[in-house]
Amino acid sequence: MGAWSKKSIEVMRAEAHGGDRPALKRSLSVTNLTAFGVGNTVGAGIFVLTGTVAALNAGPAVTLCFIFASLACFFAGLCYAEYAAMVPVAGSAYSYAYATFGELIAWIIGWCIMFEYLFSASLVAISWSGYVTSAVGDLGLHLPAVLTSAPFRADANDHVALSGALINLPAVLVTLACTALLIVGTQKSALVNSVIVVAKVLAILILVAACIPHINTQLWHPYVPPNTGELGHFGWSGVLRGAGIVFFAYIGFDGVSTLAEEAKNPQRTMPMSLFLSLAICTTLYVAVSLAVTGIADYHLLNVPDPLYRALSLAHADLGWLKVLVAVVAGFGLIPVILLSLLGQVRIFYAMGRDGLLPPVLARCSQRYQTPHIGTLITGVLAALTAGLFPLDLLGELISIGTLLAFAIVCAGIIILRRRMPDVQRPFRTPWVPLVPILGVICCLVLMYFLPISTWVRLAIWLAIGFAVYFGYGNKHSKLHSSH
Repeated sequence: MGAWSKKSIEVMRAEAHGGDRPALKRSLSVTNLTAFGVGNTVGAGIFVLTGTVAALNAGPAVTLCFIFASLACFFAGLCYAEYAAMVPVAGSAYSYAYATFGELIAWIIGWCIMFEYLFSASLVAISWSGYVTSAVGDLGLHLPAVLTSAPFRADANDHVALSGALINLPAVLVTLACTALLIVGTQKSALVNSVIVVAKVLAILILVAACIPHINTQLWHPYVPPNTGELGHFGWSGVLRGAGIVFFAYIGFDGVSTLAEEAKNPQRTMPMSLFLSLAICTTLYVAVSLAVTGIADYHLLNVPDPLYRALSLAHADLGWLKVLVAVVAGFGLIPVILLSLLGQVRIFYAMGRDGLLPPVLARCSQRYQTPHIGTLITGVLAALTAGLFPLDLLGELISIGTLLAFAIVCAGIIILRRRMPDVQRPFRTPWVPLVPILGVICCLVLMYFLPISTWVRLAIWLAIGFAVYFGYGNKHSKLHSSH
């Protein structure tokens, strides 16, 4: 037993039913789970990344970025579905890696996903603040910049500098409000989320339909702008870098599987929810990115509120749509923050239950049956990050850990099929090993095209993670103590 020790499938299934502690309440249906996935994914990609990736990396070909990213998600999703149906426990890729590769790889994955969820909640809260600030400004209520901007910013050399602001207060408040909702209960937050998601999808469809008559196809030429001479800045390398960046938008896809332990009949609901989320999100992404780049010059869309900016720049009277976008962003980004926080909390829950992090993170409230302490810690950390740091310092950090997690999940299917061929699999990934191999290749290609600074920050985060694991987790692992 040691860093390479594995947790058995049987133990994980027992934990899914509570083990030696109160079980998480199984209250989520296919509709709830799909709504969580769509709510997170649609909000993150459409409201945050569409304009940034178009302006800096791919131009109108941002649509291809979403398609390439969804292709990687499709292959990974087939692998996720087998794991989620076979081992319906909290923790997602972390738990899957524990059964397949052993404790150290599981720790690395859990640590990477923790990095993704924490920063994604903060990044979306910052974007929410941008939309709300712009909208109330149009109504004549101008919030002071000193309370709606981060005190830190990135200078021309990518160094952290002071901005003169105090805090992004709206971003902090919305994050803390979402934290309170999650403490009250997953089912209540699922109900709120489902209502918001339905309204958001309908509003986005109205937005696309209203923009179609005003699209200027000249803005789509050239569809793939020529490369500037630097890797990742337009051209096909820009499209692939953009695909790696927008992959963050599909973190909601992973988020669905972190809720497996709270799903009704997970063997059926998990695979169905994963694929419904992916299909709906990709369709909406492509439609919105075509509309936005068709009504405004993509060079001008590198802002926290790209849809709002595009409508302002359109050569048509689309003022009423700005009101719609402001309302949709105001409410529609809330589920994104909810699911990002929820996914982080469930990773804490799984790692705390295994002893790799302090067990208090896995303690559930008797009243609400939710891991309230882990939720509170996650919410406070995310709120501080959202209040203190700007969008451009967080944007490119989000995808790389998720891509690494997805690649390991895909590889794990091949290993587990050979090592445990007879274990019950309610859902089986088709065409193994072809599908997992394609999933690994897609993820690694997208990782390769991400900026070197993203790799450096990931390396720093992993170094901290190794220190925590060998300083605490390895010594307190319940799997070690049981042997």
